[in-house]
Amino acid sequence: MQARLLLEDGTLFTGKAFGSEGESVGEVVFNTGITGYQEVLSDPSYCGQIVTMTYPLIGNYGIARDDFESIRPFVHGFVVRQHEEVPSNWRAQYTVDSLLKEYGIVGISDIDTRMLTRKIRHHGVMKAMLTTSTRRVEDLMEQLKASVLMTDQVSRVSTKSVFSCPGTKERVVLVDFGAKSGIIRDLSTRGCDVVVVPQDATADQIRRLAPDGILLSNGPGDPKDVPHAVRMIAELLGEFPIFGICLGHQLFALACGADTDKMKFGHRGGNHPVKDLESNRCYITSQNHGYAVMDDSIAGTNLIVTHINNNDKTIEGLKHAVHPAFSVQYHPEAAPGPFDSSYLFDDFLTMIRKFKQDRPGLPRQAEIIAARPNRQSAAEKGELAYAKK
Repeated sequence: MQARLLLEDGTLFTGKAFGSEGESVGEVVFNTGITGYQEVLSDPSYCGQIVTMTYPLIGNYGIARDDFESIRPFVHGFVVRQHEEVPSNWRAQYTVDSLLKEYGIVGISDIDTRMLTRKIRHHGVMKAMLTTSTRRVEDLMEQLKASVLMTDQVSRVSTKSVFSCPGTKERVVLVDFGAKSGIIRDLSTRGCDVVVVPQDATADQIRRLAPDGILLSNGPGDPKDVPHAVRMIAELLGEFPIFGICLGHQLFALACGADTDKMKFGHRGGNHPVKDLESNRCYITSQNHGYAVMDDSIAGTNLIVTHINNNDKTIEGLKHAVHPAFSVQYHPEAAPGPFDSSYLFDDFLTMIRKFKQDRPGLPRQAEIIAARPNRQSAAEKGELAYAKK
């Protein structure tokens, strides 16, 4: 079956269809990873995007259930040079084709992905339509021009209810803006009692869970589309140690008075060099973002730049000069990509422990709430009971 990829500038790519039949509209982006296509497909940060893999052979090692970064794929389309239908890997349980069919995602192969990538690098990311229909190109273009890219990706991918991954050590509230499973794995490996909350959780709801620290997760889209999260972070800043990853990094910056803007084509891949300005050491990092904190917006805030991208000098890390809070633009949990930066989770736990040592007389938040006049609703009492466990 034939599939077509139509860009908003009129460029048309015609290739072979795989995955589901149908059509979808999204922002076309590229990822430079040689491996890790399954983790890319299941990264919630790609919600609303048609992903192009620059490595030419995709599907050769199949799909393994254990390698998912979320419960399902969220991409709006998948573009590859060569799609391998018969994987060769003892861990493979099924194919990329069957995965895309299961979740209604259109794929296209046998197109010039190098040309597509060069076009995106030159002109920037753009709106596109991926379709298996036989409609006239003029009709497709008319529909594409009339379509509007989504702005509610975070609410689409975030958990709808609170859940926990019990541990015996520090309680970390993970605010799910589209969190990858790797973040929970890294925290759980370190014994943390992880409580995952929805993206619209309020400061009071988080306080009632009595966290030792708060982790702001990665996620899709423009951070300015999540203003309620910025307000929540600003309210909790200084009250609890905070660690932001990717979208969480951008939201942390906004909450501190800095600004963000859209990049020309973003950073997506597992080979991005980042320089730690304190140690002067370079790390190879996994990244997936289309927005960045603006360098000229840091002046006048309490933010200190800790990391920069060695390629384009964009900001990759921040810390607060007064409060126990820091963030990075890249993914220390990797998956896919190198695990060079996993030490940041240890730094976060060290920050939590130091914060508690510096304030030994501070009672847990749950005890503070329990001492207040009895005005809690039934739901609040339920959350308080959980916080006291």
